Amino acid sequence: MRAQNEAGSYAHRCRVYYEDTDAGGIVYYVNYLKFMERARTERLRQLGFSQSELVGDNLLFVVHSSEARYHAPARLDDELGITAEVIELNRASLRFRQQVRRVADNALLCEGQFLVACVRADSLKPRALPEALRSAFASGQGLSPAGD
Repeated sequence: MRAQNEAGSYAHRCRVYYEDTDAGGIVYYVNYLKFMERARTERLRQLGFSQSELVGDNLLFVVHSSEARYHAPARLDDELGITAEVIELNRASLRFRQQVRRVADNALLCEGQFLVACVRADSLKPRALPEALRSAFASGQGLSPAGD
C-alpha cells in the first residue's frame, strides 16, 4: 500500500561534525546512511516507541535493502534536515523514502529508499509488525493499517 499524501513525512535535524567528514571537510558518503538511520529511529520515538523497549518485546528492525543517490556534498558545520516517510507498509516490513537537505538553502544532498524488515530479536526470523506499531505508522503517514 502506498502513502496517499505527503503530510506524514517526518523531519529530523542534525549538524555535520568533524567526525562526519573527510580530510576536505566534506561528509563521507556512508554517513548519509547514518543520518537517515537516526531519522528513522527518531520517527519511531516520535510515534511513542523506543528501540530498547522493542528489543525487550523480542522485536528488531533490520535494513533489508537500501538505495541512495548523492546530489551535492554536505560540509562541516552544515545543518541538515533529514526526512523519513513510510511509503509502503507491509505485514512484516516498512519502506521508507528519505531525503537529506541542507537547511540553509534547502539543497537536496542525498535521497534514498530503505526496506526495513521486522524480525524476532532471538532468532532474526521475520515477524509481523505489532498492531499498535502498525497503526501508529499507518495513521502518521496516511496509510491504511490493513495487511499486505
